[in-house]
Amino acid sequence: AVDLVGGIHNTVASLHLERWRNEMKGEINRINQVLRDTTSPQKTPVVRDWIRSVIRLLDHYKVEHKAMLKEATTLLELALWKADLNEKEEGLVEREGVRTTRGRRKRARKEICITSGASIVIKNVLPFLELK
Repeated sequence: AVDLVGGIHNTVASLHLERWRNEMKGEINRINQVLRDTTSPQKTPVVRDWIRSVIRLLDHYKVEHKAMLKEATTLLELALWKADLNEKEEGLVEREGVRTTRGRRKRARKEICITSGASIVIKNVLPFLELK
């Protein structure tokens, strides 16, 4: 039986979708069935091909994970900006006798976008979501 050592099991456990995790586990476990039916001279090339297959599949899922993470990061940034915008726009409500112009509101929204703190939150959250 082949037992993998190192961080591959942690990486597989961190994959975003259960389908990905199951497929990786199946590919990792496949070698034990294949080796049972393989003659001794063929075991080395079979194991080599299997290792390449596992690495190729894992690399594919890492790319997919990164794409999903990028999308999630964008959504988180927009959600943080929107929450900050809603909170701070309440302060822009017209005061008695003072008219809030469209330009002033637009400048205020731009400033809120810059100062929403989303970049700080994302910088501190992202390391927990990335695959090793």
